[in-house]
Amino acid sequence: MADTVADTRRLFSKPQNLNDAYGPPSNFLEIDVSNPETTWVGRTKYTTYEVRLKTNLPIFKLKESSVRRRYSDFEWLRAELERESKVVVPPLPGKALFRQLPFRGDDGIFDDSFIEERRQALEQFLNNDCLAIRPQPKPFHLSKIFPVGG
Repeated sequence: MADTVADTRRLFSKPQNLNDAYGPPSNFLEIDVSNPETTWVGRTKYTTYEVRLKTNLPIFKLKESSVRRRYSDFEWLRAELERESKVVVPPLPGKALFRQLPFRGDDGIFDDSFIEERRQALEQFLNNDCLAIRPQPKPFHLSKIFPVGG
């Protein structure tokens, strides 16, 4: 029986410099949801969230952009993703119907803690791995929200 020796040589790797270690990644897409604002328009009150995108992907004309969106805009985006994709789209935070009942003794859906919980959940929705593993559809659908190149 011949003796086999395990190959313990390391794979050749390029030495890493500071720019490689701390520079921007080759392709990135960062999305955050922040700065909620509650607004009155006539007799209607609603909350909008600032959605900021930062990327170097070529599909986007602007490398940084920011828009304000309502919860209903996120519902529309989710419906579009569901209609056009073959994977299960993650859920949005609920409509919080119980919080919309009158005489609750608090601000309901306009309570600061609820708005913050919803903001976090909306950001988590946009950054969900289920959406990120498909490189083409995510930018395509986000291009319906953010300005893109033609």
